[in-house]
Amino acid sequence: MEPTDTPTLRRPDEHEQRGDPVENELHILLTEQDAEAERVAELTGYLREELLDLDVDDVTTLPGGEVPPGARAVDVTQIGALLVTLGSSATALNQVMTVIRSWVGRRHDTHPSLQLRMGDDVLEVSEATDDQVAEAFKIFGERHSRAGAEP
Repeated sequence: MEPTDTPTLRRPDEHEQRGDPVENELHILLTEQDAEAERVAELTGYLREELLDLDVDDVTTLPGGEVPPGARAVDVTQIGALLVTLGSSATALNQVMTVIRSWVGRRHDTHPSLQLRMGDDVLEVSEATDDQVAEAFKIFGERHSRAGAEP
């Protein structure tokens, strides 16, 4: 299937543009069309493992993130939810964005969709080209370049 959707990037609101404190947490929501809960949990676990190798304070699954064995009636959107606490490293967000982009690039066979959120700023990536993803991640990262940096 040829990628047709472009990543959606919402502009920060007036509060965010004034330079108020930057969020230090990145929320990640991973989904995959027609995937069973166990598959989404598996993909989320792989991404979490890679993110834990970075200079971040923590990467946790959000409530609803564990799939009971054999479960079918689970909200798949909650299973793919991660919370990355960036910590004080000035490069943490950059590292996280690089890992996520690389991880998505290796999943061409599965086509996962991602939603990244810092505060009220949201980036949604679904069936985009590598160049579109790179540009969207660059813009998102630049908006939050101070995330994780000590004041």
